[in-house]
Amino acid sequence: MRACIYGAGAMGTVLGAFMARAGEDIELVTRNQSHVAALNAAGARIGTADGGELFACRVKALPPSAMSGRYDIVFLMTKQRDNAQTVRYISNFLSPGGAVCTLQNGLPEDSVAAVVGRENTLGCAVSWGATFVQPGYVLLTSSPDAMSFALGSPYGESEKIPLAARLLKCAGRVYTEKNFIGARWSKLIVNSAFSSLSAITSFTFGRIAAGRDTRPAAQRLLKEGIDTALACGVTPAKIQGHDLVKWLNYSGAVKRALSYALIPVAMKKHKNLVSGMYFDLAAGKKSEMDAIAGAVAAHARAAGVKVPVTQAVLAVAARIECGELAPSPENIAELGRLLKNEL
Repeated sequence: MRACIYGAGAMGTVLGAFMARAGEDIELVTRNQSHVAALNAAGARIGTADGGELFACRVKALPPSAMSGRYDIVFLMTKQRDNAQTVRYISNFLSPGGAVCTLQNGLPEDSVAAVVGRENTLGCAVSWGATFVQPGYVLLTSSPDAMSFALGSPYGESEKIPLAARLLKCAGRVYTEKNFIGARWSKLIVNSAFSSLSAITSFTFGRIAAGRDTRPAAQRLLKEGIDTALACGVTPAKIQGHDLVKWLNYSGAVKRALSYALIPVAMKKHKNLVSGMYFDLAAGKKSEMDAIAGAVAAHARAAGVKVPVTQAVLAVAARIECGELAPSPENIAELGRLLKNEL
């Protein structure tokens, strides 16, 4: 059995290091040549957000141009903007009946299935985060005991799921989701709230959850995501054992106050996370905002749901991408102006 992680950035490196430490035959593929060199020379060093070192281990890393032979499973962890081209390239290295398991954010399975077929497409909603520090060294910014994977397929049962689960279990708990589209939406809702706000402000998830200036926006974004999912006929699945709709949805003042109080608790084990989209925006690159908050907005339009805070976040992100604004805490005030201080 042969496997690789295609797109071994921060999270891919963490995942690959856990698999390699467990003795699995895993290859880490990345375009970052200096990262490849460092990983092969000294192994992967996995640090923690408090400055400690979790572990280090030897790994095998290579650039896409050095791929050869056939893989039984490829874990896809690149940005999904170029999925059509990326998956076409990966398909040249798949074994007959081999699978691509996308661990990307948003709703990426259809773009993968369009190339390799539904029967060869798996999806995985990942509930943890990591940050790239330097070649060969990344930080796990979630608590190690909070690492989990919601694995499945939006196209029904798949005989390939046990293979993916075996490898993913090297890093954390694996939930095989029959309601996989619900799991995807639960992660999308959380990302649309916290990753999007982190991207435009530079704040950690913990700062967003605790801040009196940011928590109202996060609460509204969560609510808009839940409303959209339900209007689309999707029942969000539990995320790390927690029922998103039960605890964070609301209709009256009491439930709204409870939802507001629970947000910092829900983010406790992920408080040090900073969205990868922030690093893209800070570097002057286009982010995946359209695939995350944009996906919520697009489904909301189709379902006739109003999502003003989501649209305001998208508007601010677009201004950052065109150079009119920069990622900054001041963008919370900009959201307030766009929403006429309704937050």
